[in-house]
Amino acid sequence: MPIFDTHAHYDSGSFNADREAVLSALPEAGVGLVVDPGCDVPSSRAVVALAEQFPHVYAAVGIHPEDCAGCTDDDFDTIRTLCAHEKVVAIGEIGLDYYWKENPPKEFQEQVFRRQMDLALELDLPVIVHDREAHGDSLRIVLDYPAVRGVFHCFSGSPEMAAELLKRGWYLGFDGPITYKNAKRAPEVAAVTPLDRMVIETDAPYMTPVPFRGKRNDSRYLPYVAEKLAEWKGVTTEEMIDITWRNGLRLFGLEEREKTV
Repeated sequence: MPIFDTHAHYDSGSFNADREAVLSALPEAGVGLVVDPGCDVPSSRAVVALAEQFPHVYAAVGIHPEDCAGCTDDDFDTIRTLCAHEKVVAIGEIGLDYYWKENPPKEFQEQVFRRQMDLALELDLPVIVHDREAHGDSLRIVLDYPAVRGVFHCFSGSPEMAAELLKRGWYLGFDGPITYKNAKRAPEVAAVTPLDRMVIETDAPYMTPVPFRGKRNDSRYLPYVAEKLAEWKGVTTEEMIDITWRNGLRLFGLEEREKTV
């Protein structure tokens, strides 16, 4: 069974030297599908171009909270236009990031987030949510949109927050940090998360799992995330890869398109 990396940034400059070689090698390495989310207008255009070039790559388009300073109506119009592309499967990466002091003001981040949630509601697309040190506000905002579905990427909230999202049909993303020794909250979150609401992600080139922590991440390291999650949930790694493959297809509306894979 192939593995589905539901969040990787192959448009990143970290891949400038060997992007095509890495992406071309993924299917033979067992990586069946990748979703690459944009973070602003230029990167959203770039991920659509990658999705056009590689059959196993799909795109999400959006404006990331770290990159939203100065975004204009024209930027939102461009995101809307890109959403019509046949290989765009979600709006993302969007959300809130309170970690970096130099990020745009919280109020502006919320405006940008809500505007893209409005677009997701209008276009009936799932969203990929970035929530860093902003759990309360992120939950408050998504609860204002009960008809919008999606995934909290690299979920870092509490089990209680997870439960609130799960009962409303959201998915949770699990990444390389679950393999780190200091991953104390992640097992608690995994314990309350049903198997059919889990997806696995690399966030490449970031958050490389053990035993490759410190190196550039890519989708070929995703089985280490699946292995740890499988251990916590009492299933085999192969079963976890199969389960998260089917969850990813369902999350991004790809069940019909990829049913022959």
